[in-house]
Amino acid sequence: MTTTATGTFLRLEEITAANIETALAIRVRPEQEFAVSPVVKSLAEAYVHPGVAWPRLIVDGDRPVGFLMAFFDIDWNLDGSLVRSGLWRLNIAAGEQGRGYGRFAVESVAAEIRRRGGKELYVTWHPGEHGPEGFYRGLGFRDTGERSEGETVGVLELG
Repeated sequence: MTTTATGTFLRLEEITAANIETALAIRVRPEQEFAVSPVVKSLAEAYVHPGVAWPRLIVDGDRPVGFLMAFFDIDWNLDGSLVRSGLWRLNIAAGEQGRGYGRFAVESVAAEIRRRGGKELYVTWHPGEHGPEGFYRGLGFRDTGERSEGETVGVLELG
């Protein structure tokens, strides 16, 4: 939990029957929709990847401001040769962007990866205008040179 400048508390909440409709209502700006799947798709993927997917609602005080889904210990190459953890999805509500919620989300995932013994946080992003590349690079992610389903693969060292 993090305290904001206004004295409210940022936290992550597990997705439950009590807050699923709130999570499903999170929408990014229209020009960003190409870069991130809607929350409903993320929750469907979390359902079929139990134990790997980690979906959470981002809440400021009592106000939902975003959604994230992390992944832990996935078989990146599907052959057992490489295991990675990282940020799978990040949806900050259109009217809530630019307030530090994305940074909080990334820091929260980094803390969870460290807690589980990990040393790197991976993310992928769609290149191009209105995409999140500048955001991720600003947090210290570097391009690995890899592509995954047409997206840039970035990594943040958690030293």
